[in-house]
Amino acid sequence: MRKMIVAASVALAMMAGVANAQERDLRIAFDVPYEPFEYKDENGELTGFEVELAEAMCEEMNANCEFVIQAWDGMIPGLLARKFDLIMSSMSITPERAERVLFSEPYYNTPGGWFAREDFDTDVTDMDAMEGKTVGVQRGTTMDTYVTEEMGGIVNIKRYTTADDMVLDLEGQRLDVVFVDYPVGEQTILGKEGFKEVGEPVKLGQGVGVAMRKRDEELAEEVNAALATLKEDGTYDTIMEKYFAYDIKM
Repeated sequence: MRKMIVAASVALAMMAGVANAQERDLRIAFDVPYEPFEYKDENGELTGFEVELAEAMCEEMNANCEFVIQAWDGMIPGLLARKFDLIMSSMSITPERAERVLFSEPYYNTPGGWFAREDFDTDVTDMDAMEGKTVGVQRGTTMDTYVTEEMGGIVNIKRYTTADDMVLDLEGQRLDVVFVDYPVGEQTILGKEGFKEVGEPVKLGQGVGVAMRKRDEELAEEVNAALATLKEDGTYDTIMEKYFAYDIKM
């Protein structure tokens, strides 16, 4: 009888261990607002393409996820300081970032786009014509890097913590043109009267990935597996089609 009780206790402990191993508490960081990827709706609820994708990913991983709002320029420092476990906020994969964090496989890729008021008639690829123009970018993004490397010393670069602040300055005529993630410009600028897209979209980086701490290799494997499943079973496409009129999948 005693052996049966011990055996039953061991079995229960093993089952509990398996259950605990299958469950994971995760904190995921988003930079808000960055519509249509992450923003708050009219009811103040966090939503957007990456938010819904994160919810589906967490369900697939059997993880209890808490969503954290973090300003963009504090993203990687916050991750390394263990304020959260993942960054899922349109972070492009670059060699410089890959030296500090571990990326998942890329899960989307969109170009940068140029947007301005309708009276802007300058060719953004003509550096002589662009000289002295004021260009808005979000600080620390691949768009910031591109403008700095390609136009530094030619244009005046004004950097912003949030895309919303940048759009407000464009509306207030404190900027000549902005260079921003194309879907963000499409959602927040082209829908306003008196604005247009200028120039051609520019493909940047290696796509966007989920960022984690370097040592979290097991977590990265789980994230990659979950995202692959969501693409295979159609969940990714369903979410994507809700926010985009075109395919952004890698």
